[in-house]
Amino acid sequence: MLNAIKPKTKTVVLYLLVPVVMFIFTVFVPLVTALVYSFFEWKGGPQKTFTGLDNYIKLFHDATFWEAFGHNIYLVIACIIGQIGIAFVLVMMVNSKLVKCKTIHRTFGFFPSTIAAVCIGLIWNMIYHNKYGILNWFLTAIGRKDLCQVWLNNTDLVMLLVTIPLIWQYIGYYMVIILSAIASISTDIFESAEIDGANGFQKAVYITLPLIKNTMLVCITLCIAGNMKAFDNIFVMTKGGPGTASMVMAMYGYQISFSQSNMGYGSCISVGIFVLSLLVIGGSQALIKYVTREKEA
Repeated sequence: MLNAIKPKTKTVVLYLLVPVVMFIFTVFVPLVTALVYSFFEWKGGPQKTFTGLDNYIKLFHDATFWEAFGHNIYLVIACIIGQIGIAFVLVMMVNSKLVKCKTIHRTFGFFPSTIAAVCIGLIWNMIYHNKYGILNWFLTAIGRKDLCQVWLNNTDLVMLLVTIPLIWQYIGYYMVIILSAIASISTDIFESAEIDGANGFQKAVYITLPLIKNTMLVCITLCIAGNMKAFDNIFVMTKGGPGTASMVMAMYGYQISFSQSNMGYGSCISVGIFVLSLLVIGGSQALIKYVTREKEA
């Protein structure tokens, strides 16, 4: 078949063949395999028992899974505001004429994104530690020892506490994306706005944001996809505790699959995560496009 293809096209096909095959075997094959296993009761051994839709019926009534889904939605909303929102504000500040050494700011802003998620979790775990953590040390230093506590055992605050490291880690990642989008905007547009008397806030909201809305939509999609499968940081910091107060879907699937050796139901949870992630991403994009059309109208 390849002999009938032109040499140049043949070269391109051969170069593309390896990454495409790798993508299929690392994405589609595991997904299809999980879908097949989700219809079985399987403890990881050679014996599988076909149960039909029993796992999906159980998942639909699983209160812990839906609590974990709520925690993922919390992460999504908080990180869209925290990661993308703060990144946009910082980009506007870095692009300001008053800021010097812009390259240094961009480099240090991106630096946390290069650190492994497990290391981030360990760092913030030490910050929150009740005995030698910086947070309790600071509160003691300013005379508010009464506020010191075992932070990650507080069920009311634990989701906020595990979200802060996620926000901090990926602000620089979205800064780079937004900076690249703003770099494509002609400087004449901003100069004309300045002549008309627009201040920094007006330029950001009424000029920059509309011109990079497609890039912002990509950022939101990446943010949702990343936080719907959040696992590493939270696993290192709390393992989903106390109780299930910081349990997320990926961690729940991990515990069911490996801690309880229930591979069939764990595969069902994986399929549920995939479907819910698609629904959330699709719903958010439809909502953003609807709001955008309403404003334009």
